[in-house]
Amino acid sequence: MLAAQFMALLDVFIVNVAAPTIGTELRASGADLQLVIAGYAITYSVLLITGARLGDRLGHGRVHLAGLALFTAASLACGLAQGSTELIVFRLVQGAGSALMIPQVLSLIQRTFTGEARARALGAYSAVLAVGAAAGQVVGGILVSADLFGTSWRPVFLVNVPVGLVLLAVGRRVLPRGTGAERARGLDLPGLVLLGAAVSLFTVPLVLGQEEDWPLWSWLSLAASAVLFAAFCRYESRLARRGGAPLIAPRVLRHPGMSLAVFRVFAVMAVNGGFLFAVTLHVQGGLGYSALRSGLTFAPTAVVFGLVGLTWRSWPATWQRLLIPAGFLVTALSVAGVGLVLKGGDEGGAPLYVAYAGVGLGLALGFSPTLTRALATVRQEDAADASGLLATVTQLGQLTGVAAFGTLFLNRLESLGALTAYTSAEALLACMFALAGTAAAGAVSGLVLRRR
Repeated sequence: MLAAQFMALLDVFIVNVAAPTIGTELRASGADLQLVIAGYAITYSVLLITGARLGDRLGHGRVHLAGLALFTAASLACGLAQGSTELIVFRLVQGAGSALMIPQVLSLIQRTFTGEARARALGAYSAVLAVGAAAGQVVGGILVSADLFGTSWRPVFLVNVPVGLVLLAVGRRVLPRGTGAERARGLDLPGLVLLGAAVSLFTVPLVLGQEEDWPLWSWLSLAASAVLFAAFCRYESRLARRGGAPLIAPRVLRHPGMSLAVFRVFAVMAVNGGFLFAVTLHVQGGLGYSALRSGLTFAPTAVVFGLVGLTWRSWPATWQRLLIPAGFLVTALSVAGVGLVLKGGDEGGAPLYVAYAGVGLGLALGFSPTLTRALATVRQEDAADASGLLATVTQLGQLTGVAAFGTLFLNRLESLGALTAYTSAEALLACMFALAGTAAAGAVSGLVLRRR
C-alpha cells in the first residue's frame, strides 16, 4: 500500500523537472505545459473524497486495486503520448486513478491496526507522504538526465508501469476485498456534487491563475468555491440531523483536535509545496542548474524528512508535546536560512545543505505527529471520512502553497527586472521570509485552535 502511495506522490512532482524537455519535444504552449503539470493535481484533489467513500462502500482493497490499475494504464499512455493534448488527457486520468487508490491507504491502516501498531503504521504513512514530494524532484531529475535509450522525458511516466504491475499482482493476494457493516452507507450524491464543484472552483484558478496572469474569472472562481463550501457544510449538517449518511460525518470535524490538525496539515503542506516550487525556479532559472542537479538539491530534505517521520515516536517522552510547535519553528528558521544563504546569487555551499536538512526536520515534526495523533483515536467507522478529509487537505495545501508562494516569487522577480542569479535570489529571499511567517503561524496555532 505504501509503495503505491509513494509512486502516486512521485507523479505530483516528478513532472516539474521534466517540464522544459516535454515542452520542447511536444511543442507545447505555456498553457498546455501548465495543464500537463496541473491536470493530475486537479482530478486528484477533486475526486479524493469520492474515492474514500467508494472504498467505504465497495471495499477498500478492491477500490485500491482498481485505482492502481487505472493509474498504471494511464502512466503507460502518458509515456507513449505523441502530443500535448494526449498527455493532458492521460494526466487527468492518472489523477483519477490516484484519487481512487490513495484514500484507501489510510482507511486500511485505520481498520487493520490498533494501538501502537497503528501509530507505527501512521508514522510510516506520514514519512512516505511528504518524502514523495521531494523525492519526485530527485527522481525526475535523474530520469530526464539519464535519457534512457534516447527516450528523454518518457521514463518519468513509464517507470510506473513495471512497479504498478508488481503491486497489482501482490495486492490481489494480500489486500482485503470486503468492508463489512459499512457496505450499506450511501454515496451522498448531492454532497459529492457540491464538494466536487467547490474543490474544482478552488483548484483550477490556483493551478492556472499564474499562467493566465490572474484574470477576473480566477477570482470569481475562488469566491464561488467559498460559497459552495459553505453550502456543502450546511447540507451535510442537515443530512446528518435527518439521520442520513453525509459525505463527511460532522462528528469527524468535531473530533478533539481535528480542526487544529486540519489547519496544521494544510499549513505544513503549503510550506512544503511553496518551498519546493520556489527553490526549483531559482536553481534552474537563476543559477542555471541542470534537471539532475536541481533534483538532487532536495535530497537532504527528503532523507531527513523520512528518517524523522519513522523515528520521532521513539524520542524521549518529555519531548513529545513540544514536537509539533518545535517543528514549525525549525521550519521557519530553516527556510529563512535558505533565503539568506542564497542571497546575492551565491550557491550557498555547506550551510545551504544544513538549511535544507533543517527544512526536512521541521516539516517532518510538523506533519507526522499531527497526522498520527489526529487519526490514532478516530473511530473505525469514521476511517474513510477522516482519511478522505486529511488527504484532500494535504493536496489542497500543496496546491495553495505552489500558487501563493510561486506567484510571490514570480511577481517579485518581475519587479526586479531581467532574470539574473542576483534578482532570482532576491525574489527567493522574499518568498522564503513569507514561508517562514506561515510556518511561525503553524507554531502558535495550537494556542488558538486547540479543542479540549
